Amino acid sequence: APGGTESFLAAFGRVGTLYAIVGGLAEDVSQVDWHLYRKPRSPDAEREEVLSHAAVDLWAKPNPFMPRQEFVETFQQHFDLVGEAWWILYKTGRRSPPIEMWPVRPDRMEAVPHPKQFLTGYVYRGPSGEEIPLRLDEVVQIRRPDPLNIYRGLGAVQTILPSLDTSRMSAEWLRNFFVNSAQPGGLIKVDRRLTDDEFDEMRMRWEEQHRGVARAHRVAVLEMAEWVDRKYSMKDMEFAQNSEANDEKIRASYRYPVPMLGTVEAVNLANNVAQADFYARNLVNPRLERIKGAWNNEVLPMYGRTAADL
Repeated sequence: APGGTESFLAAFGRVGTLYAIVGGLAEDVSQVDWHLYRKPRSPDAEREEVLSHAAVDLWAKPNPFMPRQEFVETFQQHFDLVGEAWWILYKTGRRSPPIEMWPVRPDRMEAVPHPKQFLTGYVYRGPSGEEIPLRLDEVVQIRRPDPLNIYRGLGAVQTILPSLDTSRMSAEWLRNFFVNSAQPGGLIKVDRRLTDDEFDEMRMRWEEQHRGVARAHRVAVLEMAEWVDRKYSMKDMEFAQNSEANDEKIRASYRYPVPMLGTVEAVNLANNVAQADFYARNLVNPRLERIKGAWNNEVLPMYGRTAADL
């Protein structure tokens, strides 16, 4: 798509249904409380919660400018838009545990493949075009696997780009419909070639009398000219039906339950409870599992012996 990954991220602020779904998922995932546990010493023993640890402190305040909630919401938006979330870890030494974590935009990250060991490292491209090489232990990537590229992720936005574009263009057409004249456009036909002054005067007078919603449906008075209607209406465009169909495609691509978007028509209490349970089990929990996996497999081992059995 034109613009690549950056255009997928930008779609979040352009289509209302996508904003509601991705924003809702990111908020709900970020609201979950987290706990650190020590594995039980025996099968019959219970796990023990660890209340004081550097990893707990880091997760509560990933960096000086973000609490955990904002940090999680930021990278979760990235994940649900493009299928990838990236953390950059700041460490005082190569073998030191991280003391800061930062979310970074997926369109600025690039994996560097290795011919035998899968990955050599990563490159971050800054806003000014500068390239910063990063070691494997400085980056954590969470991704929904892309079947065509094992190094990158695949998000729902890539699969519904036509529907997103249609929703945005329909909204822009409706806006222009009201801004221009509150009715479909047409042609002003004259029987001779106008001079530049005559053309400018006719255009200025027409806009003064007819441009804008407040002047809609006024009778047009034309001197030595004829109005030719374009002969199509709002009904011909079927915006309402197209909009509903596009919203449904967006919702279906995320498997997002209807009640979560505030639609309560034909939904009773039992269905609402069942769909809320479906939402928690099948949308929120898998996203939490990815975050938990990143911590248990990549971040906690950096704390060495203090993280044994955690």
